[in-house]
Amino acid sequence: MFMFKDKKTAVVAMSGGVDSSVTALLLLQKGYNVIGITGKMLNDSASENIVQNAKNVADTLGIRHYVFDAYEQFQKRVVNYFVESYKNGETPNPCIMCNQHIKWGLLFDYATDVLKADIFATGHYADIRYSDGFFKLYPARDEHKDQLYFLYRLNQRQLSKTIFPLYEYEKAQIKQMAIDFDLPPKDSKESQDICFIQKPNTTKTFLNKKLGEKKGDFIDVLTGKKWGEHKGYHNYTIGQRRGIGIAAPYPLYVINIDPLKNIVYVGREEDNYKKTVKISNINLTYPKRETEFDAFVKIRYNMPHKKAHVRLFEDFADIEFEEPVNSVTKGQSGVIYDIKDKHLIGGGFIV
Repeated sequence: MFMFKDKKTAVVAMSGGVDSSVTALLLLQKGYNVIGITGKMLNDSASENIVQNAKNVADTLGIRHYVFDAYEQFQKRVVNYFVESYKNGETPNPCIMCNQHIKWGLLFDYATDVLKADIFATGHYADIRYSDGFFKLYPARDEHKDQLYFLYRLNQRQLSKTIFPLYEYEKAQIKQMAIDFDLPPKDSKESQDICFIQKPNTTKTFLNKKLGEKKGDFIDVLTGKKWGEHKGYHNYTIGQRRGIGIAAPYPLYVINIDPLKNIVYVGREEDNYKKTVKISNINLTYPKRETEFDAFVKIRYNMPHKKAHVRLFEDFADIEFEEPVNSVTKGQSGVIYDIKDKHLIGGGFIV
């Protein structure tokens, strides 16, 4: 871990949850002058609760706390992006865009430029090390909580001023610390992935409200046979099996989506595998001298690392997997890791 010397100011992005609360606690214990900042993303009761929970934690720890109104940019950069992705037949990564534009955009800039923070901290499970002249992201100790996939759009300036105190801990240890120090969120549940869709709403009801229901066809990707009708292609994602609602002699999977024709193409499981993937809008977390190399690649967060050969171009990359992978989904991210130690190299959006 790259160590900072002397007492410095650390601004912690606080959500009111266990991870960010313990992050602030750990930095206090290390002697930092800690300041909390909470981005208010929505104008609803859930967002108000987040702000209040974070303030309660700050009061418990005896640190200053600021609230940043991020509503407009969150709507533009995250919510609108989310809806437009589904409208275009893609499956988005809202957390990645929130990290890029809100946490390491608005909040990071406010922390460093206005609050004069020496470092910016969050409750992510990842490690930053200074190696070969660059700051690099490495996996956290708790492999079940490792969050490198969501951080691939960070750059060297951001990494040079960022610290992740939780990288060396297991999740169970973090929860115990919250209990030991009587932090307000000690009994809170894990935060949900799509923070702007609150129960009883679901992604389906949210998208139907935004995009409407429009009947279309389920078409067999190989034979062209019509299997049935759906109420909108935006309700489906590549690789989906459950919820299709088609009676067939074998399981059907979503293989492709045509948003212009409102067609959802389906097929057998074996039709859902590919060996090659193209990603665009590339971001490398540090300069990479080689333009062609072997690596580990993930095409979604909850999958194992897969060996692949990567060819980098100016703004896109061609990836060829050693073995075929399933559910290659437009709009998701293809993220590249070093073949030796799995540190993060970069990534882009699947096209």
